[in-house]
Amino acid sequence: MKKTFLVLLLAICISSPLYAAQSTIVDVDGNACMGDDKSRKQTEQAAMADAKRSAVERAMTYLKSETQVKDFSVEKDLVNAYAQATVKVIQELEKSWFKDATVGDCYRIKVKAEIIPDEKAMQKAAQAKEFVDDPAAPLKVKIWTDKQGYKHGEKVKIYLKGNKPFYARVLYRDVKGETVQLLPNPYRRDTYFNGGTVYEIPSGNDRFDLEVTPPFGQEDIVLLAATSPLGDINVEVQGDVYRVVSKPTDIPMLSRGLKVQRVDGKKQAAPSEFSEDNLSIKTGR
Repeated sequence: MKKTFLVLLLAICISSPLYAAQSTIVDVDGNACMGDDKSRKQTEQAAMADAKRSAVERAMTYLKSETQVKDFSVEKDLVNAYAQATVKVIQELEKSWFKDATVGDCYRIKVKAEIIPDEKAMQKAAQAKEFVDDPAAPLKVKIWTDKQGYKHGEKVKIYLKGNKPFYARVLYRDVKGETVQLLPNPYRRDTYFNGGTVYEIPSGNDRFDLEVTPPFGQEDIVLLAATSPLGDINVEVQGDVYRVVSKPTDIPMLSRGLKVQRVDGKKQAAPSEFSEDNLSIKTGR
């Protein structure tokens, strides 16, 4: 089997602090009309505020219907986390002015928004042992290696797991500043993974080994996952893996541009849960 020897060094900017480790992503509409008390700019701002309110409401409704956590205190922590959520607009999908027969000029905007639950409340919920692997809880993924430090010539093994079925990609950036996608790759195109199952990289159809070579230092790996297929990033084949052409600072946003799936053929897309994890290892002589 052909081996591609890889040196891992993932820039921290791939996992920007502007983005959350766990969140819900929705497509929502916002509407507002000028009337006699708002300018066009104020109307546009009001429509955006309406979209953000709708995003939180949809996330809360989805949370209550899809997460059936048995522990009442954990469920309460989850509800509190989303009640105190912040909203980040990932993408403006559509926007337009239109005439309403009764109120006049109105503005409509459709956005893809990320609802980021309160971190402290989520951490409190996560303290319950059953919460971590409960498929009824919000998506939570984890990535780890067989040890924290590696010497020259040793091979790195990466493992990933989620509490429910998820779509994922695994990325790293090498010492030269190039971002590489380990999974999926040209020979292992799987992006869908079962919940509660441990997956290994490299394994299966992978045609590379992760062998430690100079230069040495801290090496960081990122797992991006969601309950809907992840948004596309620009890649090109580089041996047995993909080299990422997209800018590292664009990767979090592009990945969150989820290919949200329609609900029972309806026009409105279903919310999607998003989760990410990262780890650091040390390499040396």
